[in-house]
Amino acid sequence: MSDSAEEDFTGEDLTRRDLVGEGLTGEDVTQDRRAGEAGRLPERAAADDVVEASTEVFVGHRELLFSLVYNLLGSVADTEDVLQETWLSWSGRKSRSPRQEIENPRAYLVRIAVNHALARKDAITRRRETYVGPWLPEPLITKAGQERTPDVVEQALRTESVSMAMMVVLETLTPLERAVFVLHEVFGYAHTEIAGILERSPSAVRQLAHRARAHVQARRPRYETTPQVRQEVAERFVAAALGGDLDALMQMLAPEVTMWTDGGGKVRTAGLRPVSGRDKVCRMLAGYAERAPKDIDVHYRHVNGDASAVVFSGESPYAVIVMDLTPGGDQVRGIYAVTNPDKLARIRSGPDEEE
Repeated sequence: MSDSAEEDFTGEDLTRRDLVGEGLTGEDVTQDRRAGEAGRLPERAAADDVVEASTEVFVGHRELLFSLVYNLLGSVADTEDVLQETWLSWSGRKSRSPRQEIENPRAYLVRIAVNHALARKDAITRRRETYVGPWLPEPLITKAGQERTPDVVEQALRTESVSMAMMVVLETLTPLERAVFVLHEVFGYAHTEIAGILERSPSAVRQLAHRARAHVQARRPRYETTPQVRQEVAERFVAAALGGDLDALMQMLAPEVTMWTDGGGKVRTAGLRPVSGRDKVCRMLAGYAERAPKDIDVHYRHVNGDASAVVFSGESPYAVIVMDLTPGGDQVRGIYAVTNPDKLARIRSGPDEEE
C-alpha cells in the first residue's frame, strides 16, 4: 500500500482498526457506543427536568421579584439586570444540587434578588453622581384597573408607597433603610423575615425600620386621594399647561409646588435643578408649552399607580408627566416630568402598553 493510501484513513478508521487488533470487531465497537449513549439518556432527561422545574419556579415569581427590585432601584434596566443575576444564581444552585430541595423557593429568590439589588446600588449611586440635572425614577406604566386587583405585585405597584413622589423620597434613605421599608411597608414582610433576608439581627432591622418610617413620614404624610380625582386633575392640568391658560394653572398649583424635570442632559429644555414656587413653575410650564412640538398627542395612563400624562410626538414618547396632589386633592404640589429619551424607550403609543 502506498504512503498516500495510508493517509486516507480517518481517525475513526484508525481507532476501529486498533480495537479490532485487540480482538474487538467493528460491530462490537458500535454496540458499545450505543450502550454508552443509552446509559446517558436518563441522566440527560433528569437534568432537563431539573432545568425545566427551576425555570417554572423562577417564572412564577418573576413579577414579584421585578416589583420588589424596581422599588429598591427605580430603574427598569437595572432591575432587569438584577433579575438576570438572580436567575443565574438560582439556576446554578439548582444544577449543582439537583436532589436538594429548597423548602421555600419564594423566600430564597427574594433573598438573592434583594442582595443582588443592594450590591448593584453602589454602582448606581456612583453613576448618579455625574448625572446631569435632577434624577427621577424610570416611569413604569401600570394598567388602569389595578385598583381592584388583589395580586400582591399589582397592589405594590398601585399603592402610595411606590408612587413617583414616594420613590423620590425613598431615594433619600440609605440602601438598607430602603430595603427594610419596602419589604415591610409595601410587601408586608415581618422584621424577623427581613433579618434573614439581609443577614442582620431582628433588633437591627427594627431600628432600620423605625428610622426609615420616621424619615418617610416627615417628608410624605400618608393620605388617600381617589383615582377619579387624580384622573380629573391630571386632565385639567395638562389642558391648562398645553393651552397656555395661566389663570387656570395658577389656581391649580399649590403655593409650595415644586417641579422636577429629568432630561439626563440629553434634552436642552429640561431644567438643571428643581423649581419651586407657583409663579416660577407657572412660567416654566408656559415656556415648555411654547417650545413643544406641533404634533404632540397626550395619552392618559397610570404611571407608578398614579393617573398621569404620557406625551408623544408622532409615534415617539416625548415626556411623562406625573402630578402629586395636596392632601385635599384640589391642588398640585409636585410635578415630575421625565423627558430623558433613555427612560422613555420602553413606552409605546398603544393603550396601556409598555415593552
